[in-house]
Amino acid sequence: MVSVESGQRQGQSRVRRTEGELIRRQALADLAAGISPGEADVLAEAAKIERFRCVIYLCGTPHTNIAAPRRECTEYAEAFGWEITDVIEERVGLLPPQGRVGLGQAVERVKSGEAGAMLTAWRSMISSVPQEYDEIAREIEKAGGFLHVKDSAHSEQGIARESAAAVNEKGAAQ
Repeated sequence: MVSVESGQRQGQSRVRRTEGELIRRQALADLAAGISPGEADVLAEAAKIERFRCVIYLCGTPHTNIAAPRRECTEYAEAFGWEITDVIEERVGLLPPQGRVGLGQAVERVKSGEAGAMLTAWRSMISSVPQEYDEIAREIEKAGGFLHVKDSAHSEQGIARESAAAVNEKGAAQ
């Protein structure tokens, strides 16, 4: 049984250790834990490194189900060990990038440093117009981040279909 008196004495005692004594005690604790000298410094530095952060941006038409692209982007980010800071979904269709509030919010997350990248499922979710897509990518790169498209093959097929449809419409109009 511990007496109250001895507990009070322990609370009152104030041992002051020098910096050298603290270092020596830490080294002894590290050795007891199986950490070799010098390895603790490397482990401490590694612990300070934060995970890379990204924001996921998804866009579709008002009645489109974008649950599958969301899941795929989430799994993709997790496979690379990226921390997802936010998932922004918009259902506004093919408005120009400047007309989409959610896209602006995603870009702002990169500009503010909250995320280092914007991840999207398909290139067409940013824009099917190459110049508009490039403009958004440049804006993100100027902020120190990057725009990453998870499935560029799907995007290229979508762009090719859209381009072919535009050519067909143009030919039919003439």
